[in-house]
Amino acid sequence: MSVSSTVQKMKARTKWLYGLGDIGNATVNSAIQFFLMKFYTDAALILPALAGNALLIGKIWDAVNDPLFGWLTDSTKSKLGKRRVYMLFGAIPLGISIALLWFVPAGMSQVLTFVWIAGTFILFDTLWTMTNVPYYALTSELTDDYDERSSLTVYRMVLAVPFYLVGAALTPMIVGFFAVQRTGFGFVGIIYGALAAAALMISAGGLRERKNVIEAKGEENPGKSLKLAFANKKFVYLCVIYFIVNISFAFAKTLMAYFIEYQLLMKDLISVAMGLMLVCVTISLPIWKKIAEKWDKGPAYGVGMGMGAVALLGLFFLPHAPTFWIYPIMVLAGFGFGANWVFPWAMIADVSDYDRVETGQFRSGIYYGVWGLATKISEALALAGVGWMLTGFGYVANVEQSAQSLLGIRLFFAIVPAVCILAALPLLFKYPITRKGHAEVRARLEQMDAELAERKG
Repeated sequence: MSVSSTVQKMKARTKWLYGLGDIGNATVNSAIQFFLMKFYTDAALILPALAGNALLIGKIWDAVNDPLFGWLTDSTKSKLGKRRVYMLFGAIPLGISIALLWFVPAGMSQVLTFVWIAGTFILFDTLWTMTNVPYYALTSELTDDYDERSSLTVYRMVLAVPFYLVGAALTPMIVGFFAVQRTGFGFVGIIYGALAAAALMISAGGLRERKNVIEAKGEENPGKSLKLAFANKKFVYLCVIYFIVNISFAFAKTLMAYFIEYQLLMKDLISVAMGLMLVCVTISLPIWKKIAEKWDKGPAYGVGMGMGAVALLGLFFLPHAPTFWIYPIMVLAGFGFGANWVFPWAMIADVSDYDRVETGQFRSGIYYGVWGLATKISEALALAGVGWMLTGFGYVANVEQSAQSLLGIRLFFAIVPAVCILAALPLLFKYPITRKGHAEVRARLEQMDAELAERKG
């Protein structure tokens, strides 16, 4: 079998338009990961275990939600495309749901509070899935090229990471402008919701899907589509890796503000520390892009994660006092974890090509749907785990923490995530999709497309 040498170069305008769609998502995602639990516990004064359990209940819907929307977009026929139509019509409802997520009515009973948190999170998560599964699926469908997919992802992250920084650094600053934390978080929800809606609509309005993707038929049976996805061993392999890594990230991101405020006693510098890390992530993106052009994606991803794990282990040993060492460790974490913003999203696009060789169908939606399911379940388990941990270790909001509470925060912020990441490294270094192997698959896809065009002609 010959290996194709054709490089499908994309226009820079297309890459920038695609990346623009993620700036609102990145801001919202960052705020949720770093501050949603803190909003519930310290601003809305909700028991950590109650909030964590409500969020976990909300994630049960994801067992259907993500794969369902993935299959639905694969099967969609519209003049606006398989993916863009959901981005365009779902953007404004998504913005409204984001605003509701950061609002909890005062004076409700614990039962009603539980129902409110679970209900608003289910609404947000459904609309997030409806707009973002098709958006991320475009990574696979705007180009078939191994390196161009990494480039497309880097363009997206060059825009997304600074706004991820906005969500991490600007959120506590905005909240600090208000005398009442609840009011500040409510204002955050309105601003970020409007940003997410506008970004998705502009991106979808400027992009165009390829004709052969729009015309492709989806699998009529959602159960069969899901079964075929899980029959793809390379996909399952990647999902296992990403689940382990992402739950590690979720623990670290959720507890970072707690760690800096209560362990390091540097509450006023939360934005500075988070901002430094994410600036280093941004700086690292073109470096990881260059590495991606030389190395296979799995080992390159593993090197970055190894650097991040070392940084987490270092954080565990910082004293219960303000310390300069938080800054160099954040620099190391930023450069290491920058790999997580580049490689997994390009790797999932490559996986779907192996499916298309077998089925002849464009089924990126179902793959990104299941991918979203793995992402959200890992993050929900981490959120619930943080709630259980804080309650179990005796956390009390807005006061000096006990030695037991601080130990729990340190363990689940640093040691547990680092150990999980280190456990995933051997799988990354042995990742089965290589540059050479993907080139052979792409050659087969080009042959299939040429034969289809010839039959139509």
